[in-house]
Amino acid sequence: MKIKKGDTVKVLSGNDKGKTGEVLDVIPKTQKIVVKGVNIRKKHVKPRKQGEEGGIIPVECAIHSSKVNVVCPKCGKATRIGYQIEKDEKVRICKKCGAKIK
Repeated sequence: MKIKKGDTVKVLSGNDKGKTGEVLDVIPKTQKIVVKGVNIRKKHVKPRKQGEEGGIIPVECAIHSSKVNVVCPKCGKATRIGYQIEKDEKVRICKKCGAKIK
């Protein structure tokens, strides 16, 4: 997968189209990612210990990685990711401006 944990991404389709957020978790096996503030669902939590409160909490759920694009730190646009080999290491680059992405 070309998306890494900590990247800033923009959602391209779905209910949260147009939102941007940071990638919190990457699940390569299913090609899904969890983005902060995107695809929020309500989770009903039961109190497990005595004195602990139960309730309904908002939780970010995973979305497919094909529904997002990485936002380039240099040009600030949602872009595809390319690879370049520099000094025996693979570097991710922006397809629009050619800048290196950490």
